[in-house]
Order: sequence, then C-alpha cells, then structure tokens
Amino acid sequence: MDLGKVNLDAPHSMGTTIIGVTYNGGVVLGADSRTSTGVYVANRASDKITQLTDNVFVCRSGSAADSQIVSDYVRYFLHQHTIQLGQPATVKVAANLVRLLAYNNKNMLQTGMIVGGWDKYEGGKIYGVPLGGTIIEQPFSIGGSGSSYLYGFFDQAWKEGMTKDEAEQLVVKAVSLAIARDGASGGVVRTVIINSEGVTRNFYPGDKLPLWHEELEPHNSLLDILNSTSPEPMNI
Repeated sequence: MDLGKVNLDAPHSMGTTIIGVTYNGGVVLGADSRTSTGVYVANRASDKITQLTDNVFVCRSGSAADSQIVSDYVRYFLHQHTIQLGQPATVKVAANLVRLLAYNNKNMLQTGMIVGGWDKYEGGKIYGVPLGGTIIEQPFSIGGSGSSYLYGFFDQAWKEGMTKDEAEQLVVKAVSLAIARDGASGGVVRTVIINSEGVTRNFYPGDKLPLWHEELEPHNSLLDILNSTSPEPMNI
C-alpha cells in the first residue's frame, strides 16, 4: 500500500457494544471485545470494562485512546480522593469525574462511557456519560454502535427487581444480539458483577453465545463452510 496516498487523518469508524444494568443488590456491566479501525479488526479480544476503584468500573466506547486516557486520569484522581477521605469513593463521585473530563474536553474527545458500581450509601448505580459530557443516572444504559439495535429489546426485556442471574443473562443476550446485527461489534462477551460482596468477572466465548436469525455456526476453517452441503432450494 502506498502510504503517500493514504489520508491518515481521515476519521475511522469505531464500533462497540457496552451495557450497564442495575438489579436488586448491585449492577452488571457487559461489553463485546472487538476493537475496529474502519473495516480492520485491530483486536478481537480486548477488554472494554476498566476498573476505576475496588467498587467502580467503566465501560468504554468510541476512540480506544480517548477512553483509556480518561479512565487513567479518573483512576488517578479517585486514588487521591480515597487517600484524602480515608474511604472508597462513591459511584456518583467517579461518574462526575468522568463527566468533568469529558465535558471540559468535549471538542477533542470521541468517547462515550458507562460508569457502574456499588457503594454503601446508594447501593448499585449506573451512570451514562455520552459524547459531550452529559451525565445521566439510569436503571440501565447502553452505548456504542451496537446500541442502535437494542433499545426496543431493553424496553421489552428490562424489569425492576431482577436477580443477579437474570440481570447477567439479560446483558449476555443483549450483547450477543448486537454482535449478530452490528458488524463493528464481535468477539467474546465479558461481564462484571458488582455488589456488596465484591466483584465477579465472567467470560463468554463466541462459540458459547446463542445464535440468532441467519447466523452461521462457528467453524474452525472457512473450508468447513465451503465443503458443507448447500441447502435445497425451496419449492414455491
């Protein structure tokens, strides 16, 4: 490829699917693992759920570089905050720090984030911080390019008072649906469960996810698909 003819400053499409859901006792965060640069998959197994403190995590979407530097700054400030107060920062404090950095640098950042966690004052909380630095407290929040396919699903499937298992199953199902429809989302599904007992990380590989309409079964090789017998045409 002749790099002299490539516009390196041209915008790249950056896709992902991130989700945060509250349940009766805590929160569940989930994300796919595909990091893309236009049509090129730069990393198929990235971790988009980043730890800020022992009890607060953030889901990152948009520019990986932008979201990582915001996470690093917030983690540093929260560490100083914890030392000064002598106790862990609340989810609201962490979310407002993300909001402050996102808003003050809104002309330079291309990232949307979901902050979720548990603290002893307010329990499990989810805050959405989309492009521009708005902060919205929600019972559930979805973001990234895959979220376009999930709004109607969440309106129908989400309910108050879910158990931990129900909430995690909802997140895994939603991310797998987004992966099926959104070309910029893919890979594996990672979840983080945060409650009064601590943090639990789970991992769901692609071959363990449910298949949706017209999705192909996973194969080790493209030759397996090409050598398989073609379905008989329908007689109308």
